[in-house]
Amino acid sequence: MSGNEVLDQAISTWLEWDKNEKTKNEIKKLSEAGKFDDLKKLLKRMEFGTAGLRAEMGAGNSRMNDLTIIQTTQGFCKYLFQQFGDDLKSKGVIIGFDSRHNSTRFARLAANVFGLQGVKVYLYSKIVPTPFVPYGVLRYKTCAGIMVTASHNPKQDNGYKVYWDNGAQIIPPHDTGIAECISSSLPPSCDEVWNEDLMKGKPNLIDPYDDVMEAYYKDLNNYCMYRSTNSSTNLRFTYTPVHGVGLAFARKSFETFSLPKFEDVPEQMNPDPEFSTVKYPNPEEGKGVLLLAMRTADSTGCRIILANDPDADRLAIAEKREDGSWKVFSGNELGSLIGWWTWYSFITKNPSVDRSNVYMLSSTVSSMILRSIAQKEGFSFEDTLTGFKWMGNRTDQLLKEGKTVLFAFEEAIGYMIGTNVLDKDGISAMSVVAECACHLNTKNITLTQQLHNIYNTYGDHITSNSYFICHDSDKINDMFQRLRNYGNCDVIIDPSTGNKYPSSAGKFKIDAIRDLTTGFDSRQSDNKAILPTTPSSHMITFYFSNGVVLTIRTSGTEPKIKYYSEMCGSVGREDLVAELNELVNVMCQEFYQPEKNGFLTRPT
Repeated sequence: MSGNEVLDQAISTWLEWDKNEKTKNEIKKLSEAGKFDDLKKLLKRMEFGTAGLRAEMGAGNSRMNDLTIIQTTQGFCKYLFQQFGDDLKSKGVIIGFDSRHNSTRFARLAANVFGLQGVKVYLYSKIVPTPFVPYGVLRYKTCAGIMVTASHNPKQDNGYKVYWDNGAQIIPPHDTGIAECISSSLPPSCDEVWNEDLMKGKPNLIDPYDDVMEAYYKDLNNYCMYRSTNSSTNLRFTYTPVHGVGLAFARKSFETFSLPKFEDVPEQMNPDPEFSTVKYPNPEEGKGVLLLAMRTADSTGCRIILANDPDADRLAIAEKREDGSWKVFSGNELGSLIGWWTWYSFITKNPSVDRSNVYMLSSTVSSMILRSIAQKEGFSFEDTLTGFKWMGNRTDQLLKEGKTVLFAFEEAIGYMIGTNVLDKDGISAMSVVAECACHLNTKNITLTQQLHNIYNTYGDHITSNSYFICHDSDKINDMFQRLRNYGNCDVIIDPSTGNKYPSSAGKFKIDAIRDLTTGFDSRQSDNKAILPTTPSSHMITFYFSNGVVLTIRTSGTEPKIKYYSEMCGSVGREDLVAELNELVNVMCQEFYQPEKNGFLTRPT
């Protein structure tokens, strides 16, 4: 053994509890080979957060595997009993899964844990898009939902995403409550729990697939505004699910809107957990992921490409220009288009509505274009912390207050249209965007042209977003601590903590700081941020004198340090782009110091 009492106990416990021979042998072989540094990393328990779990598959407490799924679900089940009592048994939970390696088995093991406690389990019998889980929570009024997915992460990863009884992702304090219950529920309850066929034929196991397929699209039909235009359009579309679950659901979405059949991308149309044609199965990365879709669209005469990520909760769009090149819309640009379109469609049908009771939302790192539209059109806008967990829960609150929520988005190509699903939904968004394109086509306007029309009407909103990759959490923490203890004598000081933030980046002066990790906001009279603080993650926003708002934050699901920047104005788009790019380049060198820290730039 290693001679380290804590590590030796962790190894012994793993070998005792793990009934999966493959992962059990991984730990056993590493122990026999004396690879104790590797074992320390593998047996360090991953943290359960508001995003649930997401990690590489393999052996150990830091990985996604049978044992960690069982332990996590035992803890989640315990927490739900604490919150709902015996109502949990009758109301139940709903569980879905994507097409990644092990997703089906992980979902069935999670169902076993609940089933053994007498809880009703709605377990999808087939792969589904992530939005089908929060939709199912609301339809069946379950206490919670679980989606086994790693979304757009690399093929070696998987994840465990959790929804509360309001159909939105969990927010604090549920995450810490669940984490505490997991820690006190680690031993598997019995040997039966490992049998993935355990629940077959049991009366408390229900397959919601057919019912949800019918109900979801019936509800989606209510968002179709221009059916005759859709059915008669000469516009043609290409679609790719990027090897994920989306194809059947995307086809049904187009049928629901009476849109013409789209062209499939043959190499990517079927679920493939290897994601064999792309390095990263994330359409947010742009042309690299969409190359095969562009080839299909070019050969079939399609002007618009639609792409879902592998679990179909995100949407990317590309449009062919007159010169034959492709314009891939950023998440902010597509958010601008959908925001304008949902408002245009709504107010056309409801011209006398009290506009102040109509809301749109976006995350605080997304473009503020919706705020600009709201100011001119008279509806209400709010920004939230990053992530749909915050927008979904805020939407739930607004609905309970009798408000109407039309749209919410985040720059990471996530869009929530209406309130059928209180989370991002790429299946509904794709048909709404396609309908928008068909409507504009009758006026000989492209999506790109309409985007410029929006900026001409509501002001230019120039954004520059990207990230650096770092797998060393200590280096990431050191970078943020340096930004909170900046060396220059001219700094912005938080009087409550003594933190000293930079007051400039190169020639660009910084007027104010908001640090949502500590709760500091120098713009407020009491120096306290209005948005909730998130001490477990880093997030600092810099407000520059030239109007640029720039945020640096860590990702909750990937080894990335992201930045988001926006500049608004009407002095000339090219000048704004040049100034923002110069500022961002200076900021990256001074704040990130990528060469010194060994940070990797975003792959091209």
